[in-house]
Amino acid sequence: MTDPRALYQELILEHNKKPRNYGRLACRSHHAVGHNPLCGDHIDVELDMGKEPGCELAGGCIEGIAFEGAACAICQSSASMMTLAVKGKTRSEAEIVIAEFLAMATGKLALADAPHLGRLRVFSGIRDLPVRVKCAILPWHTLHAALNAKACSEDDSGEDGLATATTEARS
Repeated sequence: MTDPRALYQELILEHNKKPRNYGRLACRSHHAVGHNPLCGDHIDVELDMGKEPGCELAGGCIEGIAFEGAACAICQSSASMMTLAVKGKTRSEAEIVIAEFLAMATGKLALADAPHLGRLRVFSGIRDLPVRVKCAILPWHTLHAALNAKACSEDDSGEDGLATATTEARS
């Protein structure tokens, strides 16, 4: 059996070296900025809540997601894995993953009670590193803020509807 700590370190390093969905979207509908005042991590999350048939009934699907910012390896890896986990999900499905990740990372949820996390379970050990918990959860707070932000209009500069998140808001 693979040592969970070794897998955790391997995934953190891999996603830090080659973050997935890093950059900006050509067309975004939702945007939020997250900040961790304790360490200075700063991250932007952009969403394209597309118009796939049937998605309107579910509150929209995440057709595109990207992040950008200046953050530590834990934060950047968490953001990279987050984008892979929620891309293609409906708003309500993404909110379930967000809630499970935040509860797992803060030690409020056992892995057995987190059926939607998949590979994100490698972050379960972060709860034993209190200083790093806020690094891991910042992208998730920012995604939650983006999902609940007012949608950007096509002709705006991208600042209207901008939401902000901080690790001090919820943990």
